[in-house]
Amino acid sequence: MHLTIIKIDRYGPWTLTLGSDRESTLQMLQARIYFDIQRLFSEKHCIVYPNRFDEYFAITNGLLISELVDIQRELTELYPQLGFSMALGYGDTPTQADRSAFEARKNGIQIASREIFGHDLNVNQLGNHKADIRIMHIDVSGLSKLNLKMSPYQVTSMIFGIYSRLVDKFVEKECLTFYLGGDNFMVVASNILKEEVENMLLGITEDTRIPLNCGIGKGKTGREAAMNATKALDKIRELRDNGTNVSIYEI
Repeated sequence: MHLTIIKIDRYGPWTLTLGSDRESTLQMLQARIYFDIQRLFSEKHCIVYPNRFDEYFAITNGLLISELVDIQRELTELYPQLGFSMALGYGDTPTQADRSAFEARKNGIQIASREIFGHDLNVNQLGNHKADIRIMHIDVSGLSKLNLKMSPYQVTSMIFGIYSRLVDKFVEKECLTFYLGGDNFMVVASNILKEEVENMLLGITEDTRIPLNCGIGKGKTGREAAMNATKALDKIRELRDNGTNVSIYEI
């Protein structure tokens, strides 16, 4: 799989120029930046996950290097006060791709325009990747009932506790887990078996007493894999409405 890590450069020093009453301005700016990054990559059939609000992970299988340069150029034009550097990584698992992107940035090898880092193979491999990407869409089962028993902040605390457990469990299987808001998580997955996923989620449920649903999808691009994962999650609800109780489904 191919992973592109987008980092906002010069962000820290620039924020200091706004004075002490800057937090609301920064929150609005961060929301706009995430919107534009997601929009630009989504148009190319990729999907982006916020790692931190100055850093984003894009699943970029099938994206051409010229398209990546265009995205970087457009972001720079939209936010001239900032800079956007990108590091490309690839590997057989998501964590391998993450480490590959880290090494590319650390070694400072520029493979395209200024501030796009990668490895020698990236130029030839980018846009020419045929392997399927696997993504899981996980949510909490019966959250509406919990909302009747717990305050909003108690629910948030519970969700973050589940997120922490998901990260710890799945990173052992070389997967990357991201929180999407609400009670939704997505896992960019390795070739972990469905049965292993089920056992991991059951373990979390036993610890927290919170049941989880998991839809698993595959695709040639990040956006396609995420779409199929969500279709699988919707299928779980459909099956339950028809009397079949399942917690994990794969398309």
